[in-house]
Amino acid sequence: MPIRIKVKGEELQTVSEHFAKLASPSFNDVLNFSIESQTLEEGTLKFDLREELIGNPIFRTLHGGVISAILDIAGAHAVYLHIFKQVRGKTIEKQMERLGRISTIDLRIDYIRPGKGKHFTATGTILRVGSKIAVSRMELHNEADVLIAVGTGTYTVP
Repeated sequence: MPIRIKVKGEELQTVSEHFAKLASPSFNDVLNFSIESQTLEEGTLKFDLREELIGNPIFRTLHGGVISAILDIAGAHAVYLHIFKQVRGKTIEKQMERLGRISTIDLRIDYIRPGKGKHFTATGTILRVGSKIAVSRMELHNEADVLIAVGTGTYTVP
């Protein structure tokens, strides 16, 4: 299933949909999350617990790899939003040229508690952006706002 995108601003919506079409089908489609960023300051992803995302069938908790992947995507999305602010108003080709080169350099995930819940929200915020790399901080919460995991990601800045 394609990624669902609900972001603030028509230009960002258009660029994000264009990017998602180019990248589909992809691993992100398996996670089946929605992008719901309402500002250009925080990347927000939401998804529901599904059978194929369960790592521990006895306790019905999220797989650690799912947690790691979704936090990586949230961190990269925060960087994406930051770069979008720089390319806003340029042609879609110029925007895609910059936005399409963001990639993960390093990722650290700390699992705080088991991934129990029915609905989850991952957020990514920028800690620092330099001329070549960006660092973001990510968190994963369940529907009761219980903190499940945190992460720090380092990404290329084109």
